[in-house]
Amino acid sequence: MRCPFCGCDETKVIDSRQEETAVRRRRECEKCRKRFTTYERIESLPLYVVKKDGRRELFSKNKLRRSMTIACTKRPVSQERIEQVINAIEMKIKNEDKNEIPSSKIGRLLMNKLKRIDSVAYIRFASVYHEFDDLDAFERALESFKKK
Repeated sequence: MRCPFCGCDETKVIDSRQEETAVRRRRECEKCRKRFTTYERIESLPLYVVKKDGRRELFSKNKLRRSMTIACTKRPVSQERIEQVINAIEMKIKNEDKNEIPSSKIGRLLMNKLKRIDSVAYIRFASVYHEFDDLDAFERALESFKKK
């Protein structure tokens, strides 16, 4: 690491601490003895969502949050719980070491979480996800949900 004061390449790490998204290091220059702080962050590749029609767009945590919030409107699901679910889904898809994920997979992950949290929110989300076009399709989904 090059010293920002004198440009010397010889520095030593005095202290190292893990922070939420980075490693913070206090360093001291061997030449001028001045101290400075550096941060190391993992550089991650952008994650793309592949839509049903083949389009690709950047993964948006806000879109996921908005979908779940709409499904949970007027339901006893706290904002904290919504954030936990969103973070869990984001972590799961980022841990797959792929830079593209089908939107259908994200939808299934969210539906599985909603099924365990609130049945009404699950049905709301499923009705949009499965694009029910008539009452019969909706009733079949309800019957299927009741059997499980």
